[in-house]
Amino acid sequence: MHDSDIVVIGGGYAGVRVARRLDATARVTLVDRKDVFFHRIASLRAGVRPEWSVTPFIPYDRLLANGRVVVGKALRIDTAERQVVLATGERLPYDVVVIATGADYPEPARFTGTTTEETLKTFAGHQQKIAGAEHVLVVGGGPSGVELSAEIRLARPDVRITLAHSGTELLHNTGVERAGRRARAWLEAHDVEVRLDSFMSPGNDFGTYRDARGNIIAADLSFWATGTTPNTLWLRLGGHGDWLNAAGHVKVDRTLRVDGRRDVFAVGDVNDATELKITPAALAQADLAAWNIRTYLNSAGRHRREPRLYRPVHRIPVIVPFGAGDGLTILPVPGASAVLGARTSVLAKAKTLMTPYMRRQLGYTA
Repeated sequence: MHDSDIVVIGGGYAGVRVARRLDATARVTLVDRKDVFFHRIASLRAGVRPEWSVTPFIPYDRLLANGRVVVGKALRIDTAERQVVLATGERLPYDVVVIATGADYPEPARFTGTTTEETLKTFAGHQQKIAGAEHVLVVGGGPSGVELSAEIRLARPDVRITLAHSGTELLHNTGVERAGRRARAWLEAHDVEVRLDSFMSPGNDFGTYRDARGNIIAADLSFWATGTTPNTLWLRLGGHGDWLNAAGHVKVDRTLRVDGRRDVFAVGDVNDATELKITPAALAQADLAAWNIRTYLNSAGRHRREPRLYRPVHRIPVIVPFGAGDGLTILPVPGASAVLGARTSVLAKAKTLMTPYMRRQLGYTA
């Protein structure tokens, strides 16, 4: 093991991947405000179905064989002293620091608070509200909005559901119209009202919502699946606002280093390397960053390796579950994209929501 210190800030998909990849290379410290790994891919179903409530939580205790996990909040990166400063006042020295703080997602795909118990209470609250609702409004027709609408419909066959989307077709960001049409067909076949070209905002009265044309929708429960916000405010407050672009993402070069810093990397949803903020892209970045960090730490050796360059992913398989037994998969093929149906989608994601895979990633059996 190399006599170096690596601090990884953030224990999401990219953070745990890069920490595990480097565990045999150096002394790795993973810093995260949560006491467990939060498998966000399973969180939409967990927010709807009580039997799935505990599924998204996977302990960190088997992640690292040599390194350690520190539950805490990073306040700033002291580049002069090469230390990460925690809210407790503790300072963690580093030879390399990796920013992997991810992005903030709308509920129910959010870890609320700092403990499993707090988020379980939030899940229970969503489940109770869905169970008692008469009309549920889901805003946003991307993969999360479609998936959440399907989960609610299958859990509550009798409730009225409206999915409002600002685009002209569902899943329009995938660029595959056929996928949007198939998703809409499934939802409408299951009595979900789909309203396209409907940019929604809260109305003047409680429980009302208004679209851009002035039409009012009354719903006693709403979920907003309209995008994410990078978790980088702490960097701005810590004096590194110049590391961020206008959208708040960390600016990185093609080696995934923060511009101008040889010992600071950023991976996953937090950086500006790609517009596709999906788990496979985050994992690919973590693998490349781990290679480049090993290369950097061993740069003085005789057999020096060259860093690898990240190529932004523009086309990658996208799986949208319609509950545990159905869904669609967008599979890029040369010159086009194929849209596959239930069998592929269920086997690849919908049935287990990739939970066994992530448990293995953290050192557990499936």
